[in-house]
Amino acid sequence: MDGLQREDKGFLSRQHVRSDNVQEQCIWSSPGGGCEIPKAKQIFCNRSLNMKNIVAVGFDMDYTLAQYMPETFESLAYDGTVRKLVYDLGYPPELLEWSFDWKYMVRGLVVDKKRGNILKMDRHKYVKVAYHGFTEMSKGEKMATYGNTLIRDSFDEPDYALIDTLFSLAEAYLFSQLVNFKDKNPGKVPNVTDYARMYRDVRAAVDLCHRDGTLKQIVAKDPGKYINEDLSIVPMFKMLRDSGRATFLVTNSLWDYTNMVMNFLCGKRTLDGSSPCNFDWLENFDVVITGSSKPSFFHEDNRANLFEVDPEFGMLLNTDNGTPLPQIGSTTTRLPLNGLKKHCRVFQGGNVAHLHKLLSIEASSQVLYVGDHIYGDILRSKKVLGWRTMLVVPELEREVELLLTWKAIRKGLRVLRKERDDIEDRIHHLRWSIKFDSVDADKRHILASELDDLQSIRENVRLRHQEMQREFHQKFHIVWGQLMKTGYQNSRFAHQVERFACLYTSQVTNLSLYSPDKYYRPSEDFMPHEFDILEV
Repeated sequence: MDGLQREDKGFLSRQHVRSDNVQEQCIWSSPGGGCEIPKAKQIFCNRSLNMKNIVAVGFDMDYTLAQYMPETFESLAYDGTVRKLVYDLGYPPELLEWSFDWKYMVRGLVVDKKRGNILKMDRHKYVKVAYHGFTEMSKGEKMATYGNTLIRDSFDEPDYALIDTLFSLAEAYLFSQLVNFKDKNPGKVPNVTDYARMYRDVRAAVDLCHRDGTLKQIVAKDPGKYINEDLSIVPMFKMLRDSGRATFLVTNSLWDYTNMVMNFLCGKRTLDGSSPCNFDWLENFDVVITGSSKPSFFHEDNRANLFEVDPEFGMLLNTDNGTPLPQIGSTTTRLPLNGLKKHCRVFQGGNVAHLHKLLSIEASSQVLYVGDHIYGDILRSKKVLGWRTMLVVPELEREVELLLTWKAIRKGLRVLRKERDDIEDRIHHLRWSIKFDSVDADKRHILASELDDLQSIRENVRLRHQEMQREFHQKFHIVWGQLMKTGYQNSRFAHQVERFACLYTSQVTNLSLYSPDKYYRPSEDFMPHEFDILEV
């Protein structure tokens, strides 16, 4: 199988959320605000967070404020990567005929670079679903490869790679295609002796695509083709700022691309359209930092220089920790950009200490940062700094909707699982009685017959349970199942969300549906011994 060929959208996980119904949402600060929030658009809380203690709210841009359409943007990145492999790295021209199935991969998977496998594991790092290329591995193959070892594998770099961003989906899919191609065409991939080398080549091709600027130039010509429009972004910024919070943007994108994307998001302005780009969107921020090189930006010992950006010309100006320095031959510093109602300063580089100084942050717990990258945005800012964090998970909206739709199947699975446990307990007791109890031959025969009947019933229940579990699994994604679950356990991705994100939600603008002074409180945790007693 070279990807998902079927178009049954009930079985396929869409990797983005459109905002077609955005005008129906109730912005909290609007006259009709404060209405009931649909479950799929709610903000979910892992750790208590009182917004009254937050003095600054920061945002990432790509895949946080700007939600890219995978069917266009990721396909564009995929095509560019394939061309780099063929024309720059010497791969066979057959690759140019390949296509990208943007529905196939999901976040939270792990690439086994050495073996050419894609894995999905639970929170304990047990591999539950595994594919070699696009060929599913049997239970025995999984156990032989990942289960029968004296030392547990950590599944970390350098032998493994995490598919933890939406940007990673295309490269993971291309790697699986190359694994299939190599297996079926030995020797056709030049100078490649193993799967790990192929993965390194894919990563190099991806980097070449982003480095030469081709992708961003194409997006800039028609951003509406690649970026979802969300009319709630500006009202969200306005509500936060009216509530007295500072707002900031920290992105790895450089100024020219950042300006183009934010113009589209905040005013539907484009480079070539009837409404040309301007700098009005800067009114929504106190500080904008481009070219931040996250996650290293979050380390105060990062010695990167902080340059101020002249928005009009893109010129980089020297600063002393954010304080403008006079240019050679001049005794005065540059004046703020004219025409802005409230001056927002734009920078490139630097580190988090510069940002804290620019915003007069006294304690790191006063900052809420919103991002999409579990490692680049959330883990570092949480573990290293102690910032409060909100993770944007676009896939969550559809997952919640499907959970609500198919909750009867989930309840049925619990009933069957309990039934299996009860039958197995009876079987074990009968076996014990036959083996150790002093019973006559007739009684032993009766017990043996009863044991046969129970074993037949158990097999029937097992098959029903297995089929229902597969059906439920495929409601979410025909290959990988639920994003946040692996069988009955939380997935590794869900475990990371729970550990490092104070809040998580499907869209950044879901913030606009809540009071800016909201006290977010987590739901009650359940231990296994409490579950059947306390769960409502």
